[in-house]
Amino acid sequence: MVAIENPFTKPLPQVTPTTQPYWDALKEEIVKIQYCESCGTHIFYPRSHCPSCLSPKLDWREISGKGTLHTFTVTSQPTAPHFADEVPQLLAMVDLDVGVRMTSTLKNVEPSEIKVGMSLKPYFDHMTEGITLLRFQPA
Repeated sequence: MVAIENPFTKPLPQVTPTTQPYWDALKEEIVKIQYCESCGTHIFYPRSHCPSCLSPKLDWREISGKGTLHTFTVTSQPTAPHFADEVPQLLAMVDLDVGVRMTSTLKNVEPSEIKVGMSLKPYFDHMTEGITLLRFQPA
């Protein structure tokens, strides 16, 4: 595969007071998500109130980050010009062991080896801009 020079700056997440604990934990290679103390639900994406019971009693809990591949797409065209250097993009929906689903990308796997239901573990992608992204790799 030929490396493609990417003239675009990749968009990065905008850290807010609500999401700060998530991003801080990822920098330390720890996965933390919110947990509702009122109804016992794990929550992702970060927010101010539980989507199940509307309680504001949310706490941050460390989790393993392990999960199962729910579905995936291998893109041969970049989803935006910013990602031209990542083709093929390995887009994934991951069911975490604690019961939440998140979208991400896969690392350290060949497209032909990707299978729905495969076990995954976290891959911490430390970006040069000081943000760490949570991606996934085969367990």
